[in-house]
Amino acid sequence: MNSANSLKLITLNIWGGHVEGPLLNFVRSKQDIDIFCFQEVYCKAKAKISDETRYINLDIFSEIQSLLPNHTGYFRPVVQGIYGIAMFVKKHLLVIEEGERIIHANDNYIGIGPTHSRILQYAKIEYSSQRLTVINVHGLWNGMGKGDSAERIEQSLKIRNFLDSGSDHKILCGDFNLKPDTKSLEILAKGMNDHIKMSSVQSTRTSFYPGLERFADYIYTSKNVDVQNFQVLPEEISDHAALQIDFTIADGKATTEIRKEL
Repeated sequence: MNSANSLKLITLNIWGGHVEGPLLNFVRSKQDIDIFCFQEVYCKAKAKISDETRYINLDIFSEIQSLLPNHTGYFRPVVQGIYGIAMFVKKHLLVIEEGERIIHANDNYIGIGPTHSRILQYAKIEYSSQRLTVINVHGLWNGMGKGDSAERIEQSLKIRNFLDSGSDHKILCGDFNLKPDTKSLEILAKGMNDHIKMSSVQSTRTSFYPGLERFADYIYTSKNVDVQNFQVLPEEISDHAALQIDFTIADGKATTEIRKEL
């Protein structure tokens, strides 16, 4: 790490571990990362929640945990107890609370497909006499593109309420299934640094993704999180690109310096 307070975070939609070998090699090579936030994670599943024919690793959570012996894994299911989102936090960080909040409820979900309920996962971390809250999100998919909808606005308002509920340093990240110009993201960006926008990123997808809409993934940080480096990582390990920030947490407002490294 760059200094006593320096930390590194990666967020990635792992696509259920479809690109298994390269993904696991990537994780194995990133032992210096302090916090991983992953979406589309299976844990001890017997079957997929999708009827797609592509390969899925049905226990990718355990596979990743085995490669990160110095991290503690936290799995938060959203479907059938076997599919959801996850964090891996390095053991030198004190996690004083880890949990979830419902941000979209679909009581009519039929048990297969992407229209299931959605949660945010959070970890409250104490480090270097400071408090940091990391929030991991896999946002609503409604089958009608990545624009605004009433449900997505409501989802963002629920995330916003959680963001506003404490005075910790905050990082909000994940796959939001939203275009950059949406009201839904505007709600989240208020009072936060939007590193996709600030770095003029042109895509958060890889060559595995055939669609024309090239945005889905975002990282937001509160003003008192000093980000020294932001990157869209080049590795092709999913249909999403991994995003990384290197940052420090300090008292008061910090000047944020962003460099684009594609």
